[in-house]
Amino acid sequence: MSDQKITTPISKETAASLRAGDTVLLSGIVYTARDAAHSRLVDLLDQGKELPIDIRDAVIYYVGPTPAKPGQVIGSAGPTTSYRMDAYAPRLIELGLRGMIGKGKRSQEVIDSMKKYGAVYFGAIGGAAALIAKTIVGCEMVCYEDLGSEAIRRLTVKDFPATVIIDSQGNNLYEIGVKEYTKSA
Repeated sequence: MSDQKITTPISKETAASLRAGDTVLLSGIVYTARDAAHSRLVDLLDQGKELPIDIRDAVIYYVGPTPAKPGQVIGSAGPTTSYRMDAYAPRLIELGLRGMIGKGKRSQEVIDSMKKYGAVYFGAIGGAAALIAKTIVGCEMVCYEDLGSEAIRRLTVKDFPATVIIDSQGNNLYEIGVKEYTKSA
């Protein structure tokens, strides 16, 4: 099966068409944010203020890239463990966040929000940070520069490889894989 090419922003319909286990090549705009930035975003919402990025139909990559070397757009850009964003993700999903890229399991609250509002969770390959960085063709600081690698950046990506780990129906590749393995064992 070939990779599905998807351009961001991701519509609710596109998200609904993806299934756990699908491999995709993402192109377009993807934002970076880790737990410190997520905390600030939710603080803004709690204060009734506007977010510094348009979250509707957006994709956030949980990454803290290393500094770019001369001639590079970005340094290594491997995924961060996603559960660290679980306290904040449901709030952003409710506002229209359509996709998240990271590694590892998600909480039931995040999965429930994904099902309710039509979001997907993509997995990126940990340990392939230098290769992933080659798919990032543009990088612009958006806000929270004081957070260093955890600042929010606007990435322009071309054929960023990812796998749908949890789809908008709540199907979870981590659980599916275990079931298929134990059936064949």
